[in-house]
Amino acid sequence: MTGTELLELRDVTVTFTSGGLLSRRNPITAIDSISFQLSRGETLGLVGESGSGKSTTARAILRLADVDDGSIRFDGAEVTEFGRRTPLWYRRSVQAVFQDPKSSLNPRHVAARAVTNTLRRHGVKSRSARNEAAAEAFERVGLLPAHLYRYPSELSGGQQQRVAIARALALDSDLVICDEAVSALDLSTQAQIINLLADLQHSADLSYLFIAHDLGVVRDICDRIVVMYLGTVVETASNKLLFEHPKHPYTRALLAATPASHPRARERRRTRRAAHRDSRMTSTPPRGGEGCPFRLRCSSVMDVCETVTPPLQTLRDGSEVACHIYSEPQTSVAVAGCSEEA
Repeated sequence: MTGTELLELRDVTVTFTSGGLLSRRNPITAIDSISFQLSRGETLGLVGESGSGKSTTARAILRLADVDDGSIRFDGAEVTEFGRRTPLWYRRSVQAVFQDPKSSLNPRHVAARAVTNTLRRHGVKSRSARNEAAAEAFERVGLLPAHLYRYPSELSGGQQQRVAIARALALDSDLVICDEAVSALDLSTQAQIINLLADLQHSADLSYLFIAHDLGVVRDICDRIVVMYLGTVVETASNKLLFEHPKHPYTRALLAATPASHPRARERRRTRRAAHRDSRMTSTPPRGGEGCPFRLRCSSVMDVCETVTPPLQTLRDGSEVACHIYSEPQTSVAVAGCSEEA
C-alpha cells in the first residue's frame, strides 16, 4: 500500500454454505478473488446488480463474513489476521450506515442512546462526556437538541438516517461504509443526506465506501467506481471515465438501463439497450467457474470467453477492466469500437 491508501482488498474470496451436506460439498462463491483500493479522503463507489456481491464485500471488511482467501489491509494492518475477536480500534475506525436506519435503532431507546451506548462500549466512562459527545454529533448532522430525546418512531426516515450517521461519526472514524444508505429515502431527503455526507467528508477527512444500485446517486458523490458482476470486479475507473467512456460490456449495459429525462438521451439509451439485447441474456453461468462470468449475456462474446476467465488489466487511461476485448492483439480495434458504442 502507498502512504495515501487506507483500505486494500487483494484477491478476496468469500464462500457460503447453508450447513447441509450437499451445500458443504458445493459452497456458493459470494465474491471471487476481488481486488481494489480506497485512498484517504476518497469516496469509492461499489455498484452492480442485486446479488453481485456488494454487501458481502462490505460484510467482509466489517468482519461480519469470514474471508476464505485473500488479504484485507486497513491502515497497514492485516484484517484477516485479527483472529476471532476484532480489536476495538478497528471497530472504532470502520463504521457502517445501512439501508434501513430504523432497523438499526432500538425502538425502546431514545435516539441519544444510539450514540451514548456506542461511546460507552468504546471506553468513554463519564456519562456527561457521552451526553456531550452525542449532542455534538447530532449538531454535526443537522439534528436539533430535542431530537436527542425522541424515539425512532417519532423521527422521519431522513432523521433516523442522520442518527445512524451521527453514531458512526461520534467515534471519529476513518472509514464509513454506506450500504444503500439513501436508497430507502425520498428524492429530497436523498439529496440532503448526500450533501451532508460530502460536507462531513471535507470537515472530518472521512473516507467512504458507497454501495448503491442508483447510478445517478453514485455519479453525484463518488470519486472512483468499482463495478461488480457475479462476485467479481469487472471494471474500475474514475467517475468521469466510467460515465463518459465505459469499457466493459456489463458497465455499458448498466448505464443503458438507467432512466434518462431528455428525449435524445432516451433514444441513445434505447439504441444501446438494443445493442446489448441477446436471446441468451436470461442465463448466467455458475459462480466461480471457468470463462467470463458475463459471457452468456454479452453481445460481443468470443470463443476465448467460454474457457478463459479474463484478468483485471490496467488500460492506458488508468481504468481497469476484466474483458478479453482489451487483450492483445485486439486492444486498439476493440477500444475504438467500445468508445463509439458508449
